[in-house]
Amino acid sequence: MGLLRRSPLPTARPPDLRPPRSMWWWALPAALLVGAAAWGVSAWLLQDLDKLPTLAERVSARIEAARTALAAAAGVGAAVTLLLAMRRQRHQELATAHTTHDAAERRVTELYTKAAEQLGNDQAPVRLAGLYALERLAQDTPALRQTIAEVICSYLRMPYTPPREDREEKIRAPQRAARAGRPTRAGTNGGRDPQEERQVRLTAQRILLAHLRYDDSPALHHWWPARHLDRNTRHWPDIRLDLARAVLIDFDLRACRLGDADFRNATFTGNARFGEATFTGNAQFGGATFTRDAWFGGATFTRDAGFSKATFTRDAGFSKATFTGDAGFGGATFTGNAWFDFATFTGDARFDFATFTGDTWFDFATFTGDALFYEAAGLEMARLSCVRVAPVARDVERVWPPDWRVEADADGWQGLRLASDPVPGELAEEAGAAGSEPGPGAAG
Repeated sequence: MGLLRRSPLPTARPPDLRPPRSMWWWALPAALLVGAAAWGVSAWLLQDLDKLPTLAERVSARIEAARTALAAAAGVGAAVTLLLAMRRQRHQELATAHTTHDAAERRVTELYTKAAEQLGNDQAPVRLAGLYALERLAQDTPALRQTIAEVICSYLRMPYTPPREDREEKIRAPQRAARAGRPTRAGTNGGRDPQEERQVRLTAQRILLAHLRYDDSPALHHWWPARHLDRNTRHWPDIRLDLARAVLIDFDLRACRLGDADFRNATFTGNARFGEATFTGNAQFGGATFTRDAWFGGATFTRDAGFSKATFTRDAGFSKATFTGDAGFGGATFTGNAWFDFATFTGDARFDFATFTGDTWFDFATFTGDALFYEAAGLEMARLSCVRVAPVARDVERVWPPDWRVEADADGWQGLRLASDPVPGELAEEAGAAGSEPGPGAAG
C-alpha cells in the first residue's frame, strides 16, 4: 500500500535563514534589563522607608525589598531566557523546513528529469510511463504545470508520419523486410513503430484534454445546505499550448479552457473538435490543415483568433462561436460546407481572399466591427437569413461580397441579403399584379 500513497506536495519556500549574530547583541541588553528591573523594584519599594518608626522595621523592609528586587530580576531573566529558547526553536524549525523543502525540490527535479528521459526512449511503454509520470508530477506540483505542458507539446511537435491504413501495404512491408534480411518495422519515424507512436501521441493528447477541460455549469441547488464541491480539481488553469507544425490525431479540446494557443501550420489528421472551448489568450491557427471535419461550435475566443490561410478539407463548423477580438480568415480555404450561423463577431472580421467551395451559412450572425470580404470567392449562394450588422461608426470599414446587399432595419441596425433574392416589397407588388390579371376563363 505504500506504493499507492500519494507523494507529499512541495510547499512554498520557507523564509530565509539569517546568519547568526554575535552574542553581545543580546547578552548586554539582557544584563542591563535585569539590572534595571532589580533597581527599579528596589527603588519603588524603598521610597517610603523613612516613614517607618523603628530601625528594626527599616532593616526588615530593606531585606524584603532586596528579596523582591532579586525575584523581579530573576523573572526578567527567565523571560529573556524563554525568548532566546523560542528564537532557537524558530531557527531549528526554519532549518528543518529548508531541509525538507530542498529534499522535495531535489526529488521533484529527479522525477522530472527521469520522466523527460523516458520520453526519448525507443520503447513505447517507456514513453507512456514517462507521460503518466509527468502528468502526476504536474498534478501534485502546480508550479510545474506550464513547464510539463510545454514538454508534452514539444513531444507532439516532433516529426511524425501517421501510419498508412492500406492493408496491402501492411502485408507487403513485412515481406520486403524479410527478403532484405532486416527486422520488420511498420515505418520509419526515427526507428519507432508508427502504430505504437500513434498510441503514445494519443495518450499525450488525452492528458492535455483531461487537465484543460473545465466544467462551468451551475451547481445543483438543494433544499438542504451542501458543502461546495470543486468540480475542476484536475483542471490546470491558464495553460499555454505551443503546437505549431505539430501532427495531431483526432485532436479533441471540447469544453476546455486555456490561455494562448499556437496551432500555426499544424496538421489535424482525423476530426478536430474544439466545441465549447474557451481561449482566454490569442488563438492562432494560421496555415493549419484540417484533413477532416473541424468543429468550433460554441467556442469563445476572448482575444484574437487567426485562421489566415488555413485549409479546411472537409466541413468547418463555427456555429454560435463568439469572437470577442479580431477574427482573421483571410486566405482560408473551405472545401466542404462552412457554418457561421449564430456566430458573433465583436471585433474585426476578415474574410478577404477566402475561398468557399461548399455551402455556407451566416444565418443569424452578428457583425459589430470591421467586416472585410475582399476577393472572397464562393459566397454567391450563402445563407444570410436574419444577419445583424451594427450601425456604421467612425473608422469602421466594411466590404461585402459583390453578390450581397445591405438593408437598413427599423432599429438602426442593418441586414444582409443576396442580390439575387427579391426585395420583400417587390414580392408584394408581384403578388398584387398577378392577382389583377384575368384568369384563363374570364373571357367566356
